[in-house]
Amino acid sequence: MRAAEHGPRQLISFVVGEQEFCVDVTTVREIRGWTPATPIPQSPSYLKGVINLRGAIMPVVDLRNRLGYGVTEPEARHVIIVVECADRLAGVLVDAVCDTLTVDGESIQPAPATGAADEAFVRGIIPLEDRLVTYLSMEDIFPRRLSDDAAQLMAASAATARAA
Repeated sequence: MRAAEHGPRQLISFVVGEQEFCVDVTTVREIRGWTPATPIPQSPSYLKGVINLRGAIMPVVDLRNRLGYGVTEPEARHVIIVVECADRLAGVLVDAVCDTLTVDGESIQPAPATGAADEAFVRGIIPLEDRLVTYLSMEDIFPRRLSDDAAQLMAASAATARAA
């Protein structure tokens, strides 16, 4: 659970399964269609593999799996949201991108404490007219200690992409 954030927030919303999520637009570099990923041996189950993003090798995280909702079997309709946070670049596999939202930070409600290990992923809940949107923290979706190799890969991807 996080403290209320003040001021307007620009967010991009997307769906995973039946649930709508959003992330801060400042973390999103681009949105692209599904590209088959090359698996990496001995990687966590939520790491789909890596793709070549204009010369940068970038890891792709299955958000459904990372959040504990099962494994995504990617199809052409799926989307990769390329995010950059903490000088790391990675793709996040989602079902579809929905909308851009502008919300007042004070309207973001704290998520209820569940005691779950992945509770840190949630920045808050945004009540809209007809639905609730879960505001995710991309910084927490990617573990700080993914592995030395994967962390180096994410950092190298960001550096290569910036240079391109």
